[in-house]
Amino acid sequence: MLAKVYSCAVVGLDGVLVEVEVDVGQGQPGMVLVGLPDAAVRESQERVRAAIRNSGGRFPHGKVTVNLAPADLKKAGPTYDLPIALGILLASGQAPPGSGLEDTLVVGELSLDGVLRHTPGIIAMISLAAAKGMRRAFVPYPDAAEAALVNGVEILPVRTLADLINHLTGEASIAPFVGDAGATTGGHVGGTDFAEVRGQEHVKRGLEVAAAGAHNVLLSGPPGSGKTLLARALPSILPPMTVPEALEVTRIYSVRGLLPPETPLLRERPFRAPHHSTSFVGLVGGGAWPRPGEISLAHRGVLFLDELPEFGGALLEGLRQPLEDRRVTLARAAGTLSFPANFTLVGAMNPCPCGYLGDPVRECRCAPGAVARYQKRISGPLLDRIDIHLEVPRVDYEQLTEKRAGEPSAAVRGRVAAARAAQAGRFAAADGLTNADMGPRQLREHAALDAAGEGLMRAAVARLHLSARSYHRVLKLARTVADLAGAAAVGAPHVAEALQYRPRQLAG
Repeated sequence: MLAKVYSCAVVGLDGVLVEVEVDVGQGQPGMVLVGLPDAAVRESQERVRAAIRNSGGRFPHGKVTVNLAPADLKKAGPTYDLPIALGILLASGQAPPGSGLEDTLVVGELSLDGVLRHTPGIIAMISLAAAKGMRRAFVPYPDAAEAALVNGVEILPVRTLADLINHLTGEASIAPFVGDAGATTGGHVGGTDFAEVRGQEHVKRGLEVAAAGAHNVLLSGPPGSGKTLLARALPSILPPMTVPEALEVTRIYSVRGLLPPETPLLRERPFRAPHHSTSFVGLVGGGAWPRPGEISLAHRGVLFLDELPEFGGALLEGLRQPLEDRRVTLARAAGTLSFPANFTLVGAMNPCPCGYLGDPVRECRCAPGAVARYQKRISGPLLDRIDIHLEVPRVDYEQLTEKRAGEPSAAVRGRVAAARAAQAGRFAAADGLTNADMGPRQLREHAALDAAGEGLMRAAVARLHLSARSYHRVLKLARTVADLAGAAAVGAPHVAEALQYRPRQLAG
């Protein structure tokens, strides 16, 4: 007898419909699994066999053939355990054939006793079901809240294989999952509070500008000056994620298997800080079965690269295209995948190998050639994509022991949110666009300079030898400074502050 159950594969961040066809017939007892399964899918044979037996069913005494279609799509992961088990029960007559599964998606990993386990990528799978017009979906009970984030599909949470059998036979129905209405409202803010950072007021101002316009930042200073603390404080002044942004981030973490079952929707902006020994695939993404890397896990949040020159040249150069396009595109022989990578880059570095070049207290012990080689580890094109360059000097004793707390993050976040709101109104036709994302056309429309600003910019281009990209980035920064000031036009004071964030040559 032949049975068919619909399941789903995840390719990149998108679901692909998979038909699980099961045939039980005469022949040598055993199970044959075809359709390009990987090792995890092939091992499902033993899990399914034990789960059926321990759930009160019987494994057919005959040849069981399971086909995962389309046959040219590689199948990976334990997602297909539940649909394979259900198909075997249907084909062997242990579940009623008219169970109404024609418009139903079935996904889930089985344990040996028939209990359903957490399965990665649920939100992508249910999104596919909604796009295909499917009416309902059987999902593992721990993933029901995540699945319910997608509208238009009835979610039936399955605790055990036996529960699913009883539901299909009518002995005990599974109640549809009702999502929490508050799960998609509000937002969380993380990070160190600005009030805890002593001194470094000019650096805090630079980070405020970065947060307001989603600009990239490079912090340079001696060891112990607070670069890492300041970077970790940046998320505390970013506005909370909107619901569409939270769903984007949640989808990425779900596919990577990093979404905790008790947290169906991520509402805190990501802060990723990979070590400099990370691999290219770990940072950018890819692999034999391409998955998002750290730059995609930092989507809508902050990617912090501490000790920036210690990252390999290939790693840093791999950031150039995502910093421009806000996406990373990975081409493989089997096809091309694209992952979102709209993040704010924060890099931190010492000015030289010993870390004390330009420090007023400790003398630098590095040879001039060593300083030049150290700084050249970061290429000019990458530096050109970083809008804000900030020097972080050491903090003196008086500042460290200051009893009065600095301005709290909540106050700064209010100004940042107002600047972001101005950008949202300005770019209403392009959802999520910020000043850092503006192209030449938007710059002409929204960052036109007044007469004084035009004169200052002309002098700066001539004196600083700004490239076309640098010129545009200064305009973007000036637009953000004007937004923080609540100014409709971009004037000379805004241009002057934006020019202060351009890089300075450290080595002579």
